[in-house]
Amino acid sequence: MAEKRDYYEVLGVSKSASKDEIKSAFRKKAKQYHPDLNKDDPNAAEKFKEVQEAYSVLSDDDKRKMYDQYGHAGVSGGPGGGGYSNFGGFGASDFDFGDIFDSFFGGSGFGFGGGSSSSRGSSRARRGSDVLMRMSLDFDEAVFGCNKKINVDVVEECGECDGKGGHGEEKCSTCHGSGTITTEQHTILGSFLSKSTCPDCGGTGKTFKRKCSNCKGTGKVRKNKNLTIAVPAGINTGDRLRVSGKGNPGTNGGENGDLYLEFVVSEHDVYIRQEDDIYVEVPLSLTDALLGCKKEIPTLYGNVKINIAAGTNSGDKQRIRGKGVDNKYHGTKGDMYVVFKVYTPKKLSREQKMLIDKLSKTEMDTPEIREFNQFVRDND
Repeated sequence: MAEKRDYYEVLGVSKSASKDEIKSAFRKKAKQYHPDLNKDDPNAAEKFKEVQEAYSVLSDDDKRKMYDQYGHAGVSGGPGGGGYSNFGGFGASDFDFGDIFDSFFGGSGFGFGGGSSSSRGSSRARRGSDVLMRMSLDFDEAVFGCNKKINVDVVEECGECDGKGGHGEEKCSTCHGSGTITTEQHTILGSFLSKSTCPDCGGTGKTFKRKCSNCKGTGKVRKNKNLTIAVPAGINTGDRLRVSGKGNPGTNGGENGDLYLEFVVSEHDVYIRQEDDIYVEVPLSLTDALLGCKKEIPTLYGNVKINIAAGTNSGDKQRIRGKGVDNKYHGTKGDMYVVFKVYTPKKLSREQKMLIDKLSKTEMDTPEIREFNQFVRDND
């Protein structure tokens, strides 16, 4: 038989560790090596037993004292030892193993010391799982809000048997109403009581004289439903809306889960949306950019007229306050940004060419042009 490792080393704590530190270390190690959770490590089961053994000693003041003084011999009935050879009962430990495994595995059946927490866990009310769906919206539906109809398949409790799965409820004769069955296992570490869910009642502690024909004994039925969803103004791609109680049903009387709608918003042909701000590109002729003008701008809420300053360049922006998305979902409101793009005509009439030629003979240089020309001359 391989030599036993030091118990402090097994739990990864120092010899001066407090009881809380030992308890915390055990929780972590037990979860790490439990065979149901760690299926990749072929030695997980042995490591799991090793962790149990270490904790059963170090969590008990008397056993720990004997172990610190005599080592493994002090807790295994050897010379000078106290004769603690059966780790199945876990001695005088003040920690309930049933509680810790309930917290890990939802009451899946580890009845150390004969605890009944597993049967409590299997029959308690549990909330149903949530459901996620994606919904597509066009630009205006997302910006202004809308009502959308969706068709969903939902699982509900059977109305004929009230979700029980049968009629004529009786106490399960196999587990006597506990919801679990207990078996004893004998190992080199001692005797272990192992609890598992009762196969006849599925952990409820109840059976029925007659199985429900509507739900085939499952207690649940699938239905197709049409729902009308009020989508608030301002929804954007990636936002989620919770529809309470429209997810999967709970068990043992637990409440339904929720339905979450995740939105995907299509782009607009003219507007560009960034969060709650709206950007629109406005083309300007060369003369409008040079001389300035008044121009009508399309916003989400109708056209508005703005003044465009003389000497406007491509890429210049002008903000129109409050003309972005009025976001009811987040409670914010954005602005609109008008981005100008100056277009140079590719073809000119004879008269236009004469006028441009005449204009070119005037002083049209800007400070930026003069600065660049000076750089060219200095670089020559």
